Amino acid sequence: MIRSCARGAAFALAALPFFCSVASAQLAVSANDNKAVLVDGNNVVPANPAPDSVTIIDLGANPPKVVGEVKAPASVIGPPQSVAVARDESYALVTGATKLDPADPKKTVPDNKLSVIDLKANPPAVIQTLEAGLGATGVSINPAGTLALVANRTEGTLSIFTISGKKLTAAGKLDFGKASGPCHVVFTPDGKMALLTRDGDHKISILSIDGTKVEDTKKFMVGGYRPYSIEMSSKGDVAVFGNQGGGQGDADVINVVDMKANPPRVVDTISVGQTPEGVGMSQDGSLVAVVLQNGTNKPKGHPAFNSFGLLKVFSVKGTKLTLLAEVKTGSWCQGVVFSKDNKTVAVQCMVEKDLELFKINGKKLTPAGTLKLSGGGAGLRVADKK
Repeated sequence: MIRSCARGAAFALAALPFFCSVASAQLAVSANDNKAVLVDGNNVVPANPAPDSVTIIDLGANPPKVVGEVKAPASVIGPPQSVAVARDESYALVTGATKLDPADPKKTVPDNKLSVIDLKANPPAVIQTLEAGLGATGVSINPAGTLALVANRTEGTLSIFTISGKKLTAAGKLDFGKASGPCHVVFTPDGKMALLTRDGDHKISILSIDGTKVEDTKKFMVGGYRPYSIEMSSKGDVAVFGNQGGGQGDADVINVVDMKANPPRVVDTISVGQTPEGVGMSQDGSLVAVVLQNGTNKPKGHPAFNSFGLLKVFSVKGTKLTLLAEVKTGSWCQGVVFSKDNKTVAVQCMVEKDLELFKINGKKLTPAGTLKLSGGGAGLRVADKK
């Protein structure tokens, strides 16, 4: 249900003064997976798991606070951009890549769910449930609000949906082959192009868009080993994506795409550490945040195990990224977003089941409290840049 601004709200940010800031409201939407827990480096299904959930946060409040919650399918499998928020913050889309295996509740199997959540309803509500493709993961809404694309990692396809108001209608699929492993898709600000990461065959497909017609141009970039999370700058001049790598403890990279090139091309790579899971860009495109699992998802006896994750923030000047600051986080962390004033960075952590908040000031990141989530935070987005 929607929570008021009264002092002592159940999910109020700990250890910071609490007051409302309606003028600076900014919604962040967290998809929470309750089917997955980490047991000494193994992703296992807990006994009698609670339903998955979606938490709605006012990231613009001081301090940020939870304002609503609804049950909907979610999954930690796939990149943490399994949420998309409409530009006017009226609704959100959430994918569910996995579900409990009907034949064995100790296992999960691929799922294809796409939920439409009315964020203006009181309380927020799922108003439509659709089928995308198996392993439905990354999802984005075009700038005009007329088209949504869903990457189906297991199936090897991209689902296309037209949008009218808050109603989605299936409008076909693009097939890239089952081995392609589509992960996430982002639009350019003019809505005429999209980039699709493919961690199965290490490509980034370049898609052309004319209204609601989406086509594979057959042009692609080769983006290192297992390209995964991707973000587009608000100006459309650069995109940044991370590589999942081989998961053996080797250093992995993030990549910079020059969107002014024709066709777009990878022009730089930056070594960041173990397993860059989530990549996020600030509203003005001046900052990039990267969440690193840093070995927290490995068994404690593994030589690459660490008891903490990492958040790294880079400045963006043209196609050049420069490390500004880094800070320790919790374990098996996923999504990352910026507040619209660029002063707060929020990171989801699956093990702690919370949203960790950090203040950024120049070259310093400072912990600024946590918000509890009703499950392991698996997907996190704010509305695209205006």
